[in-house]
Formats: sequence, C-alpha cells, structure tokens
Amino acid sequence: MATQESGATGATGSNGEVSSNGTAATTDGQAVQTAGNGQEAQQQQQQQQPAPNAWQVIKGVLFRIFVIWAISSWFRRGPSTPDPSTPAGAPRVPSRNLFPKDTLMDLYIYVSQEEVFTDFNNTESLFWFHRDLVYGDWTTGENGDGCYEQYKEMDIPETVQQNGSLYIHVYFTKSGFHPDPKRKGQYRRLSTVHATRMLNKFKRRKFLKTKNLLTGETEADPEMIKRAESHGPVEIISHWHPNLTINMVDDHTAWVKGSVPPPLDQHVKFDAVSGDYYPIVYFNDYWNLQKDYYPINETLTKLPLRLNYCPLTLWRWQLYAAQNARSPWNFLPEDTYEQSDEDQDSVKVALLETNPYLLGLTIVVSIVHSIFEFLAFKNDIQFWNSRQSLEGLSVRSIIFGVFQSLVVLLYILDNETNFVVQVSVFIGLLIDLWKITKVMDVRFDRENKILGVIPKLVFKDKSTYVESSTKIYDDMAFRYLSWLLYPLFGCYAIYSLLYVEHKGWYSWVLSMLYGFLLTFGFITMTPQLFINYKMKSVAHLPWRMLTYKALNTFIDDLFAFVIKMPMMYRIGCLRDDVVFFIYLYQRWIYRVDPNRVNEFGTSGVDHNQTNGDAVTSPPAEAITDKPEEEKKKD
Repeated sequence: MATQESGATGATGSNGEVSSNGTAATTDGQAVQTAGNGQEAQQQQQQQQPAPNAWQVIKGVLFRIFVIWAISSWFRRGPSTPDPSTPAGAPRVPSRNLFPKDTLMDLYIYVSQEEVFTDFNNTESLFWFHRDLVYGDWTTGENGDGCYEQYKEMDIPETVQQNGSLYIHVYFTKSGFHPDPKRKGQYRRLSTVHATRMLNKFKRRKFLKTKNLLTGETEADPEMIKRAESHGPVEIISHWHPNLTINMVDDHTAWVKGSVPPPLDQHVKFDAVSGDYYPIVYFNDYWNLQKDYYPINETLTKLPLRLNYCPLTLWRWQLYAAQNARSPWNFLPEDTYEQSDEDQDSVKVALLETNPYLLGLTIVVSIVHSIFEFLAFKNDIQFWNSRQSLEGLSVRSIIFGVFQSLVVLLYILDNETNFVVQVSVFIGLLIDLWKITKVMDVRFDRENKILGVIPKLVFKDKSTYVESSTKIYDDMAFRYLSWLLYPLFGCYAIYSLLYVEHKGWYSWVLSMLYGFLLTFGFITMTPQLFINYKMKSVAHLPWRMLTYKALNTFIDDLFAFVIKMPMMYRIGCLRDDVVFFIYLYQRWIYRVDPNRVNEFGTSGVDHNQTNGDAVTSPPAEAITDKPEEEKKKD
C-alpha cells in the first residue's frame, strides 16, 4: 500500500538533472567561493529535490544489512592464501605491533600531485610536521583528548584545476627518525609507517536534456546545456572537501597473518621479514557529507584543508571499516556506489540531528515494520497458492496491479534509480505475474502461432469466476470506475504535456502514467469494496495479509507526521487508511454466515457435512417418529 508508493516516491527524489552536489563548504566562518552559472543551477536543482527522510533510509539500511549478511554467508571467503615463506603444516605465530604502547612518534604529512612521493626535500610539499606524539595517548592535545589540528589554504596547481589529482602522504616515524629512505643514518624501515590517499574525489555529473515537447523550450541554464553538448551526458568532475581526520588505531592485538577477518585484513599490514604488523593508519572521512563536496574549477584560487590527528579505539575502527566495506557489492557498477554514498548521508544526518530517543524508537519500529512486511508477503503467497475459488475476488484489480507494477519498473529504469529499489520492484512484478496464473487459466496455443513460430499465449477466466456473480459485479465496478478515471487521466496527461519538461515522448508516457497512478492509484482498490457491498460478505478476503499491510500503514502514518516527508507520501498513507477502515466497517456490518465461502473456497456448511460423514449414525429408534395414531393418543 503506502510502502510500495513510498519506495517509488523516494526513487523520484534521487534523480535530479545533476547528481553531484555543488554546495560550497565553509572554513573558519568564510565561505569558499565557487561562483559559476553551472554551480548555481546545480544548487537550485538540488533544492527542488525532496531530501530522503530518515524513516525510509533506515528501512533501506536494514534491508541492505540483511542482503550483505546473506551474500557473505553464501560467498564467505575461505582461509587466506598460505604464506609461501611458511613451511606447510607449520603453526602460525601471533604477531605484535611494531610500535609499543607510549612510543614517541614524529608526524610528517606531505601533499603532492604524485601518487608515489619521493621529494622529501621540497619544503612546499610539507603540509604538517609534529614532533613527539605519543602512541595511544588520550590525554594530551588542545582539548585534552589526544587530538591535534592543522589548517592551511593551499595554492591550486593548474593540473588539479583541470581534473588532476592531489594526494596526501602520511608518515609516522619513531622519534628521531626520518621517512626519507635516502637518509641512511636517519631512516629505518621498521620504524616508519606510511599511508597515502587521494584528497580529491571524482564524481559523475549527469546532464538530462529535458524540454517541453510541444514548444521545444527548456528552463535549464544555457551554460549547463553548452557543457552537456561539449562533454556529453556524463561529465567526470573533481570535487573537494576541506576536512579530513587521520586516525591511528590504538590496538595491540596479537593478529595472525592470514587470519585477520575481513574487512580488517585490508588495513592490517605485516612486515615480510619480521612477521609483525605496522600500526593501523586510517583516513576517516565518514562524517564528510556528500553535499559538502564542491567542484574544483577555474574559479577557485585556494584549497582549504583542515587535518585532524586523533587516536582511535579498535571497536570504533571496526565500525568505520564495516561501514565503508563494499566487497559484497563488487558486481555492481560505480553508479551504485555513488547512490549508496547519498543514502548513507541521510543516515549520518539522522544520527547527527535526530533526537536519540526518537532515533531509537525509529530503529525498533523499522524492525517491526520489516517483520510485518515479510509476514504480509508470506500470507499473500499462501492465500493465492491455496485458493480454490475466485468467488468474491476482483480479478480485474489483479490484472491492473500487474500493469501498475510494470509502469513503476519501467519508470525507475528510465530514471536510473537505486539498484535496491529496482530489484524490489522487479520482484513485486514477478509476484503479480504469478498471481495471474492463479486467477486465470493460462496456456500456450500451439496451433495458432505468432508468425508461425511463437506459440500464442491464451488467457481464460476460471470457471469459479465466470459462473459466479463476482464477474458481473467486477465488470460493473470497473465500468463505473472508468467514468471517473478516464477524465482524470486525460486532464493529467494534458497538464503533464503542457507544463512539465521531459526527455522525450517515451519519458513523457512513463512519467505521465507513473504520476497518475501515484496520485489516483488508490481508486483501483475500490472495486473490491463494491464487490463486498454487492455480495454482503468479506469472508473471501485475505485478512491476515490485509492486517499486516494495515499495521505497516499505521506505522507509516506515525512517522509521516513525526519525520519530515513529502506531502504526497503523507496523503498516500492517509488514503490507504481510509480504504482499510472501509474494509473494517464492511467486516463489522456483514456478520458471519456459515453459508458464505471463505478464502479457501469452503463454507461452514461444507465443514459440518464433512464432520457429519465421519460420525457414526445413531440408533434408528432414537430418530424414528411415532406413528400418527400414537401421537393422537398422546
């Protein structure tokens, strides 16, 4: 009900003309100037897009956790490849951290365009040097938490302005040593920890060429149109975020080489000679929101960078590493990763801005909501799988549901929606197609083939549907419904053609049908109400499935008015509640009748007859009436 519409509604909100956010970040109270017509147009388009809400995002995260767990359970990696230097069958010896607790360290941070840094004598590349840091110290620093900060504004090289890359090279050395291998007396391999990362991030900016199909005019910015013509529909642009945290994990676990669990094994580096491991240096950008990245172009003259050094506990590092792990999704394209980042932004905003009690309640209710969804799905399958009679059920509504699911699937594919949403809608379409085989007789006509090759697919109403009065009431309900739907459909189509821009006629048809179904789709639930009214019965309905869906709708109602959501979604929850309350009213006024057929095609009379056959007949004397003469004498 509202759940399916909410997923589709969230799908439309995530598809704007420009996928990359252009909001400028601020440092020390000063906004970074990223002027440009293209940037302003990008910001306007993103302001028009409804922001995903925490309720939908948390449900999506729970679903993804379940999927990742299922995939990892099926494709769990076996033991790591044995170390060739270790003899076969020899026990693996636990290793130790090369930097003991409270080791004095020197921090060297260089910023360069080279991925492999060698120019240690270039003082301009040295961004930060800090002497005598204490490994595992949580009490020093500016705020007494072991953290230190460095801020600078760097000049932008011309190559970086033209989509070049900028790298950060971090070196931790034991006090008195230097990271330059050329300094023989001051360099030691086991006393140097090195980590490198690209500072800028390349993001895709998509241009959707939309226009009014009648006039050919568009409201898009002319500069954006020129860039679309010169760079194509997708442009790769380098983006910048001014904040980055460098964490050194305070960990002295006796890790065994080859037995570190994923995804931690990607960060624990062992020395090939000694077998011990280096301290874990982690670049933490988890709290850097995607909306705070801004493009690097010719309008920028300085790149601000604020670095923070902080110690990090093992369990918190495990949380961050698990959040950023993407190994189970390696088969997905890069676009899916960017969509996942956008979804994670909503989770981060919810964690930062939502009241903790409300957030906890949201998580608990989200789990309950997911359970109800599963139970509704299970009972829906059981109902149609064991159904023997179609009396009292609207077959036309089932067929129309297939059409509605197909339109939603084609629409989200045309708008490149999130992969998880595409899969869920596709599964829903398959279930609706399976229901067709339960409400109609489907067979292949091999005598009348299409083009003489392909067997013709024939659909025929089942006898339990044709021979009952349900078909008459169903046809009558849809005939009355068409008097309302066709005028509304025509008006909506004209409005969409006159006032809304589209990529082409195909997109116009899909968006018009999708928007119409989203707005007036609840009307298609009324034929079942009409059949119930005519038959004066509701015993044929799948009440378990309807109950679970109604409970989910009530949960949606609760959060639709607690959490910020699109108004259309709130209206969708309310209208579904109205229809369900009508169902409940019909259940109340149409009392139980043993002669009515239930959802399994049987009645109370049939059940009594079945039981009566199994009971032994009483003695004849007990049921034989007296003769008329004896009655008169009595």
